[in-house]
Amino acid sequence: MADDADLITVTTPGNGADTAPQIALISQYVKDLSFENPNAPAVYQWQDQPAIDVQFNIGAEKLGDEVTEVSLKIDVKATTPAGTAFAVELVYAALFGMRNVPDDQIQPFVLAEAPRLIFPFARRVLADAVRDGGFPPLLLDPIDFGALYLQQAEAMQATSAPIGNA
Repeated sequence: MADDADLITVTTPGNGADTAPQIALISQYVKDLSFENPNAPAVYQWQDQPAIDVQFNIGAEKLGDEVTEVSLKIDVKATTPAGTAFAVELVYAALFGMRNVPDDQIQPFVLAEAPRLIFPFARRVLADAVRDGGFPPLLLDPIDFGALYLQQAEAMQATSAPIGNA
């Protein structure tokens, strides 16, 4: 038989004592969707390929101590010399629960990782809306949100750097 000196006692923190950083996707959803086909039905007779302009914007709003909404706004406009073929505005959003995340890690997550996670779903919604409007589905290329975040962070740092004394 083993005596008390041979026993190992393992203690785990009780509920609420967990301090490890945690992030979880709670829900994702279409917040706003608008599709315009202003020149239908004539647009279906046009021979020119449209020029497509795509604009992105990332937004974040803290909804509570541990919940943040991240939204990805995508504006697409397809035009030809004859006029606008179609215009789509999509705001696709997600709720993220964040607990024990260091303050310096929240912004990189919200502006780089969260958009990367929800982009494939926003891309599908956009492609379906364009297809349902009578056009070939618009499949956006993947976006490296991490590289974009780093570019913007470097640009912000360069503009806020102190100017040398003359």
